[in-house]
Amino acid sequence: MKRLLFVFWAVATTALGQANDKEIAYEQVVMQRAQKIVAALQLPDSAQFKRVSHRVAKQYLDLNTLHEGVKAAKKALTEPSDEKTKQLEAETNAQLGQLHKNYLIDLAKDLTPAQVDQVKDGMTYGVLPKTYRGYQEMLPDLTETQKAQILTWLTEARELAMDADTSEKKHAWFGKYKGKINNYLSAQGIDMKKAGQDWEKRIKEAKNKS
Repeated sequence: MKRLLFVFWAVATTALGQANDKEIAYEQVVMQRAQKIVAALQLPDSAQFKRVSHRVAKQYLDLNTLHEGVKAAKKALTEPSDEKTKQLEAETNAQLGQLHKNYLIDLAKDLTPAQVDQVKDGMTYGVLPKTYRGYQEMLPDLTETQKAQILTWLTEARELAMDADTSEKKHAWFGKYKGKINNYLSAQGIDMKKAGQDWEKRIKEAKNKS
């Protein structure tokens, strides 16, 4: 009996040690990611750099904890149903919303609004500025109203993408809103297919000249 208990304890201890090792490794990766994002801000104060880096890293860790908790909760549903799933999603969205809000408040303690936007772009692979620039290059005759609408929707996509737990899901949010933008522009009388083809042609011509 004692032998069995010892074996069980040894296995459990090994598993716990492996889990702790994974957590430590993940925390290191997250901190490196956070420092890379914050380094782009070129903050003059090293103490400020450390504070902001820790806040960004903590947000990644908190998001991971929340998303992993949701996965565990879904698995724990003994009798899954649409109602229970929707309730879980609603609770998750509420927690994500509060976490998101608190995070931005913390960032604002050390950063300007423009710098906060840079952090947001860093967490979402710079998709917003790249996509916004792409629309303007593809459609040089966009009105100021159209540009404003495009930027509004891309900004909404970025806020949602910040809280996603994988790069695929982050890009999926932008993909969803790009579809919304394209439908909006098509309704404005713009042939998006032709505009895309013309843009590709201009890019090729520019490369040939250089």
